[in-house]
Amino acid sequence: MEIGISTFVETTPDPQTGEVISHAQRIREVVEEIVLADQVGLDVYGVGEHHRKDYAASAPAVILAAAAAQTQRIRLTSAVTVLSSDDPVRVFQDFATLDGISNGRAEIMAGRGSFIESFPLFGYDLDNYDELFDEKLELLLKIRESEKVTWKGGHRPAINNLGVYPRPVQNSLPVWIGSGGNQESVVRAGLLGLPLVLAIIGGSPMQFAPLVELYKKAAKHAGHDASLLPVASHSHGFIAETTELAAEKFFPSTQQSMNVLGRERGWGPYTRSSFDAARSFEGALYVGDPDTVANKIIHLRKQVGVTRFLLHVPVGTMPHDDVMRAIELLGTEVAPRVREEISKWESDSK
Repeated sequence: MEIGISTFVETTPDPQTGEVISHAQRIREVVEEIVLADQVGLDVYGVGEHHRKDYAASAPAVILAAAAAQTQRIRLTSAVTVLSSDDPVRVFQDFATLDGISNGRAEIMAGRGSFIESFPLFGYDLDNYDELFDEKLELLLKIRESEKVTWKGGHRPAINNLGVYPRPVQNSLPVWIGSGGNQESVVRAGLLGLPLVLAIIGGSPMQFAPLVELYKKAAKHAGHDASLLPVASHSHGFIAETTELAAEKFFPSTQQSMNVLGRERGWGPYTRSSFDAARSFEGALYVGDPDTVANKIIHLRKQVGVTRFLLHVPVGTMPHDDVMRAIELLGTEVAPRVREEISKWESDSK
């Protein structure tokens, strides 16, 4: 069971003061957070790509590379790379470079993106949303398989027996598929034999169990060994010394962020009762003291089949010291408890 962190490097107004942190300061803070995550024994850190004022990470590979030079063990991934509006050649080159700096710790999490700002920015038509992703994923995997590439598609100039460099340290640079729970994307990942990441940020995480089964079934149908394919979850949460303190610290920025997105997407207001329901044992928020969060992650592993858990923290803007403390608690208290329990459970199941 792998445990890690994901972030979107948000620069929203502070819910208490209204002040807005600069992009540069937040990026530097995230590098510090990745270094700490490595020091406390976490397995992976993911940085999500966005192209809007309230997010500072339009180039995740650059941020991860800055952290790679200061870390030893932690795996470094995008969360996600919006592949539909990017060039697969450049994506591969960026992450192969990161793989070299980190000596084999880079990963790509490819997704279509739930935000659409990158499409007009890079000159793509949203009408081609699905087609772009399918075509560019095909090219990315082709580059991963072979140093010299010959390829032709409908949305990018053809490549005729050209090399793509540098090559990564890892024999096969890991490419995960990020999904918000769409059946089509889950099946695609399974058929391709690619690891799956589910954004479990609402409702009950148990509702994702049938999607994991569908993914494994598709993988098996395509001739892949489904038992070897990892499944990850990306879930919002926060850890403090007590559950009450964690809730009080995490609610203001979460409410503010959810209400901003809600106004953009037509959702209703995000209330304290919604928040409290989501942090119940069956809810999708992993907020509480180390025991509470550890027990929820263990439950997710046993009931849904998730083998990697990414705690998305912060949501919105929170004090850097609070985020650092949550990372420390995740690495030193939550992760060891989860790993020990899951190891025992897997042994007893054999």
